[in-house]
Amino acid sequence: MPYMRRHYGNPSSTHSFGQKARAAIEQAREQVAHFLHCQADEVIFTSGATEANNLAIQGVIKSEIRNPKSETNSKPHIVTTAIEHESVLEPCRTLEKEGIAEVTYVKSQKDGIVRTEDIENAIKPNTVLVSVMYANSEIGTIQPVQEIGEALAELKRNTKQLYPVFHIDAVQAANFLDCNMDNVKADLFVLSGHKIYGPKGVGVLYRRERVGVLPILEGGGQEMGLRSGTENVAAIVGMGSAVESLENPRMTVTNIKVRQLRDKLIKAVLKRIPDSELIGSQEKRLANNAHFIFQGVEGRDIVIALDQKGIAVSTGSACSEKTQEPSHVLLASGLTGEDALSAVRVTLGKYTTLEEIEKVVKTLAQSVAQLRKSKV
Repeated sequence: MPYMRRHYGNPSSTHSFGQKARAAIEQAREQVAHFLHCQADEVIFTSGATEANNLAIQGVIKSEIRNPKSETNSKPHIVTTAIEHESVLEPCRTLEKEGIAEVTYVKSQKDGIVRTEDIENAIKPNTVLVSVMYANSEIGTIQPVQEIGEALAELKRNTKQLYPVFHIDAVQAANFLDCNMDNVKADLFVLSGHKIYGPKGVGVLYRRERVGVLPILEGGGQEMGLRSGTENVAAIVGMGSAVESLENPRMTVTNIKVRQLRDKLIKAVLKRIPDSELIGSQEKRLANNAHFIFQGVEGRDIVIALDQKGIAVSTGSACSEKTQEPSHVLLASGLTGEDALSAVRVTLGKYTTLEEIEKVVKTLAQSVAQLRKSKV
C-alpha cells in the first residue's frame, strides 16, 4: 500500500522519489532470485504469467530467427504438450499459423501425466524450444519436469549446443514444489503473483543467463531491455513479499494440512456420491487439487448450485470457464466430451478448514442428487 499512496515515483526517474521506487523493485527482484536460487538479473517482472509465457515462447523464436549464427538451418520447432495452459498453447498456435515455427503437441497418459520418453521422441534437429508445465492448472497432475530437464541438459552436453531451450510454466507449482533452478534445470521459468497469495497483475519470467530472448513489447527498455513499460511497483513489491513467504517453514506445515484436507475431501466424495470419479493421478498431483466427474449432471450446473450455498468451485481453468466447451486438458487426457462436461474442480488453500470441507461434501452430495433427480 505505501507504493500506491506515498512512494509513487517512477522507478526510471533519477530523483529521490523515483529511486525509492527503484530500490523497492530491486529488493523484490532479490527476493525472487533467492527463492529461485538464481541471479537477480535473471529475474524479469511482467504483467502476469500470460505475458511471461508469451515472452518466453515468442522471444526465443524471434531470437532464433534473427540470429545470423543460428544452430538450426530450418524453421524453428517447438515441442509442447496438449495439456498446457492457453497462454502457452495460443502463442504456439499463432506461430504455427503464421508459418514462423512448427509445433509438436505431445499427449498425456490417461492419468494426466506426460512421459519423458514422449518428449524426447518428439525432439528434432531443429527443435529450439521445449515447453512443459510443472503442474496442470485443472487436474493438478505434476509433470516430470526435473527428469525432462536432465534429459535436455544431457542432450545439450552431447551436442554442445544451447538448444533446445527448456521453458516451464510453474504458475500452479510454486506453493508446493521445488523451484530451485539448479534442480529443475529450466532455462525459462514462469511464476504468477495471484497464485501465491500475492497481487493480481504481476508475474515473473526467469531467464537463464545466455538464453537468447527478444522482447515482444518495444519501448523504453525496462526490465533489462526485455519488458518495456513503467513497472507496476506496488504489484512487484507484493510479488516479492509473496515469494518470500513461500520460504517460511510454516508454509511446509500448512501444505501438509492442505494435503490432509484434500485427501479427506476426495475420500468422502467418492464414498458418498455414486458414479463419481477422481480425474488424474492421486499420488502425483498438487496438494490442493481435487477434480471429479459426476456422471449424469453437467459441471456448470453443480458450480451454480454450490455458488448459491457460498461455495466456489469451477468446471476447469478459470481463464476459460465461460466458453462452456469441454476442457482441452480433459479431452487430451482421454475423456469423452460428455464426461469432460460433467467435471468439477475443487481447490483448497491455506485458509481452508475441516468444517468447510465437511460443508462442501454435504452440499455437493445433495446438489448432485437433486440435479440427477431433476433429469429423470
